[in-house]
Amino acid sequence: MSQEVQILKVKDLVLWTENPRDPIDSNAKDQDIANKAWVDKHDKWELLKLAKEMRTHYDFSELPTVVFHGEKPVVYDGNRRIILAKIQHDYVSLEDFDKSQLPEIPLKIPCNVCTKDIAILNIFRKHADSGSWPPLDRDLFLHKYMNKPKSTFLRLDEETGLIRKNAHLNKVFVKKEIFSDEKLKDLGFDFKNEKLISKHSDKEATSILQDISEKVGLKKITTRINRGRVLDVLDKSNRAYIAKNAKNNFRNTFVKSNTSDTETKKRKSPRTKKKHPELFNGVLYLKSGQVSDLYRDVADLYDYYIQNKNKLSQYFPSLVRMSLRLLCEAAATDLGLKMDKYLMQYFDTAKKSLDKDAKTTMSTQNVSSGTIVQMLHIGAHNYKAANNMEQTIAVSIIFGAILSITHGK
Repeated sequence: MSQEVQILKVKDLVLWTENPRDPIDSNAKDQDIANKAWVDKHDKWELLKLAKEMRTHYDFSELPTVVFHGEKPVVYDGNRRIILAKIQHDYVSLEDFDKSQLPEIPLKIPCNVCTKDIAILNIFRKHADSGSWPPLDRDLFLHKYMNKPKSTFLRLDEETGLIRKNAHLNKVFVKKEIFSDEKLKDLGFDFKNEKLISKHSDKEATSILQDISEKVGLKKITTRINRGRVLDVLDKSNRAYIAKNAKNNFRNTFVKSNTSDTETKKRKSPRTKKKHPELFNGVLYLKSGQVSDLYRDVADLYDYYIQNKNKLSQYFPSLVRMSLRLLCEAAATDLGLKMDKYLMQYFDTAKKSLDKDAKTTMSTQNVSSGTIVQMLHIGAHNYKAANNMEQTIAVSIIFGAILSITHGK
């Protein structure tokens, strides 16, 4: 293993798609990664904050860590700084990013070029050991890049999706004091061959774990309140399940990813066919405000149509299309953008998040980056095309994915 400082061109450096901060599809380009960093759904990139911290000059005292994949110099650590360098020199572009806030960054910069093994160790020392990563990220990195066995915390998340969908659970005290092996067994849960098993029915197991999440989210359990007393703060019905099932044998269990008002959740697009097509490709979970309120009104309007379409006129679907346009204008205005620019800025990134069925639905209705603006503008007029509910559903699929990027929790 070796490492050495080399002067490399900013243009040649490749952003790491597997960045533990916020991994992305392995086929993503630098522009895709920069777009994701700029949207920053999980507040992990903070590009503007870094630009302000850099102030007047690019700091050479902390070198990017680079590993060559064949001929490609891939940035394992320092991706935020390299994104800023690529923005300044127009190798990537971000609409509304004020380049005047950037310090002077040279076209060539010194990098710590090393083997992958050394890069992984350096990243772990700087981030995981320093406590800057939440425990789930740390555990995932240890398993994926350092060949360590999966922690109970990681296995629980892989089986239920509970932790990554509820940021308030991704805490050290939750890992050590609530979802430890000992506490889980007290609650009637265990693992066999990395699969979750429990003494409860699927419904009961789901109820218990969701109850724990709600109590942590509502701060009924903290490092200061009810510490170590998980069972005591659960709802009476869940305490009864645990007591009733205490002598049961363990069995394979499946925990459904239900939602609650205290949890930050995003449901994946369903893969199975439903009786009625879903507007927006499923339920969206948006930040509170006008956009979220309008979204719920549009969803209710569509539900009303589904329940009463045999009584309604053939023109009612145009009201749903018009409401989509109104919602789109509100979302764009909220970001200080024109509707056309808003759709174009996020279309490609949003489409990458969709599954094959959703993309096929869009394709069959000719919904693309070249037609989406026109299709929403149709909603402002009494055109016959606005009565095409199948096309409206297809438009709502990509629009819902865009909303999840710009206004999702």
